[in-house]
Amino acid sequence: QVQLVESGGGLVQPGGSLRLSCAASGLILDYYTIGWFRQAPGKEREGVSCISGHKSYADSVKGRFTISRDSAKNTVYLQMNSLKPEDTAVYYCAADYGITTCANGMEYWGKGILVTVSS
Repeated sequence: QVQLVESGGGLVQPGGSLRLSCAASGLILDYYTIGWFRQAPGKEREGVSCISGHKSYADSVKGRFTISRDSAKNTVYLQMNSLKPEDTAVYYCAADYGITTCANGMEYWGKGILVTVSS
């Protein structure tokens, strides 16, 4: 059974940092394209970052967020620095087999984790 489990969310002050983790079981993340998405209250889910053969970022997080992969731990991370109130959202990781694009139609999804940026 495939599972993606997000962790590392919580409450942080503006300007602070968090590192989200996406731990996988039932699949080997090295063979998958992994995406981070987020959904803020009242808004549609949007793509944040993607890692496959290369890394990509939404313009709103470029220069502040970094995606990385730890093959030994079968985990993908999203390091989030210089957080802003507008980064507040539920963050999801998702996986699709092979080299694909990150989109809402990816095959496997985590349940999401809340990140709140507030003073």
